[in-house]
Amino acid sequence: MKPDISVITVNYNGLELTAAMIASLRQYVSTPIETIVVDNGSLRDEAHLLAERFPGIVAIRSERNLGFAGGNNLGLRAARGRYLLLLNNDTEVGDDSLHYLCDALENHPRWGAVSPKIRFADPPRPIQFAGYTPLSKITLRNGLVGFNREDDGSYDTPHETPYAHGAAMMVRRETIEQAGEMPELYFLYYEELDWSERITRSGWDIGYEPRCTVFHKESRTTGRESPLRTYYLTRNRLLFGWRNRRGAARLLTVLYQCGVAAPKNAATALSLLAGFEGSGVFLCGYIVPLVGNLFGGGAGTNILVSGIIMMGIGILTYFVIKPAHEAAYGNLKAGSRH
Repeated sequence: MKPDISVITVNYNGLELTAAMIASLRQYVSTPIETIVVDNGSLRDEAHLLAERFPGIVAIRSERNLGFAGGNNLGLRAARGRYLLLLNNDTEVGDDSLHYLCDALENHPRWGAVSPKIRFADPPRPIQFAGYTPLSKITLRNGLVGFNREDDGSYDTPHETPYAHGAAMMVRRETIEQAGEMPELYFLYYEELDWSERITRSGWDIGYEPRCTVFHKESRTTGRESPLRTYYLTRNRLLFGWRNRRGAARLLTVLYQCGVAAPKNAATALSLLAGFEGSGVFLCGYIVPLVGNLFGGGAGTNILVSGIIMMGIGILTYFVIKPAHEAAYGNLKAGSRH
């Protein structure tokens, strides 16, 4: 008998995190599910270890790190379920509510994907995700609905959302057939936002279903404020803008990301590598006016100096920070994120 749900998770040197996630599924979920674990180039064969610990799972070993999207796509190709649930390995369930995601897709024929309510795993377990706001056209900034709010019932109404959340999203098979697989060029971060754009351009809507809750340990693999996270968020925001904006909006987005966002984030990442915080504030509030005064002062001079310094730091994003990441982290990580 085919399972109702195929749960696909990507593991990278996260044996115990992944084991805890699988254990929670086995403890709480009564819906027939197929659990697929893709070991994404871990230093040891954790697919084999997980298969020994949890007989019946489908464990797939990739000898190299395919990135978050590549690992999920490998699992999607092996899945047999009617509905396909991408679930981060640093999440857990606490009740038998996954079937509500299936119900949501059944009851909303135009929903091609749906995400549950996501709460932080650490006490007091506030909400992380109850939907997204749209990305702004130029700066590519948006917000998480309900973020860090108490789960007091205020976010218990299903609704449409412009993007699914990569930590937990269920898709129909037909959605993948029409929109394609998750884009693999991002490697880490923003791939689910790009995929959501492709899903909606294929004619589907995306939903939020609060009757199902998933608990998220949030960036345990990459670190909440690691240089790796900063690099890929910066790089991929620029890539997302290039792929999903057109005309003047694309040009302005690229200019903003290269001239403002990337240098600021580069300064932050450099400060993390150097072991101190606040370099962005230090740069804008002290260094720029100081150098500007050397050349006569004035707002125009400060803007020019700011631009030159920022572009210089932006260059460091690629030539300094990325190699430093690779030296510090070895194989780039793409297990759990956000």
